[in-house]
Amino acid sequence: MSDFTSNFWSVFITAVTLVGIVACLLLLWFSGKARAMTVDDNTTGHVWDGDLRELNNPLPRWWAWLFVITIVFSLVYLVLYPGLGTFAGKLGWTSSGQHQAEVDKGTTDVAPLYARFATMQPEDIARDAAAMAIGERLFMNNCSQCHGSDARGAKGIPNLTDNDWLGGGTPEIIENNIAKGRLAVMPPMAAALGSTDDAKNVAQYVLSLSGSPHDSVRASLGKEKFVVCAACHGMDGKGNQAIGSANLTDDIWLHGYGEAAILDMINNGKTNQMPAHASKLTPVQIRVLAAYVWGLSNKPGAGVK
Repeated sequence: MSDFTSNFWSVFITAVTLVGIVACLLLLWFSGKARAMTVDDNTTGHVWDGDLRELNNPLPRWWAWLFVITIVFSLVYLVLYPGLGTFAGKLGWTSSGQHQAEVDKGTTDVAPLYARFATMQPEDIARDAAAMAIGERLFMNNCSQCHGSDARGAKGIPNLTDNDWLGGGTPEIIENNIAKGRLAVMPPMAAALGSTDDAKNVAQYVLSLSGSPHDSVRASLGKEKFVVCAACHGMDGKGNQAIGSANLTDDIWLHGYGEAAILDMINNGKTNQMPAHASKLTPVQIRVLAAYVWGLSNKPGAGVK
């Protein structure tokens, strides 16, 4: 561990770099001074294909100076830019600094494009064709990797078009979730429920809440044990958006349908995380993106699926 907290590797890399450059210079010097043994006709004596003979002429001086210039350039570069261990270089350049400068320039360049959206209400932004075109591109670049290009999600990834929101679907909540991210946790509940049969009974009761096919006898036995789950999901199973607990009555199954999928959740729990985007997007970009996402499930005629 001490190797990672000392300056050993910095010194090692610096030494290897400089020794390599000096070695190249010495090799060029000595190879220029050395003379191969020649015969009377200024050839090395090597013959290929019967009549091709290698001459013993030195490299042209301009060619040798190109190597020298390359070495000098490398030394100047290492003085100006990072390359010798932890030495930052006289110019103070870093790849992260250049990236941030380019991001800042891009943000400044597009600021006039977003200016008029900064004071608009999210509902008004969602009705603005230009804003939605921008929102779509922001979504494709930052959200579609998980939620899909059609925003319908996948197993374990919420569908953003159906008005079923675990943590609330107002523009303000969506904007906050995009900016700060979201962590959702269901703890394993098998120990709290008791036996394996109790867990299966509760799974059947959960199926019954949404009118899904179920074993009515086992569901009736599981209703009493469901009180353990009701602390988050409520006695009626409709969930609680304030804490992000799922509505178990709407027949929307984020992590899979059926007894096996429900038992997996009961026994093992689940942790889902949406990353924060505040460091990648400006506040007004997040505002436009939130309005776009809100608009996906609030179009005329849209409703709960």
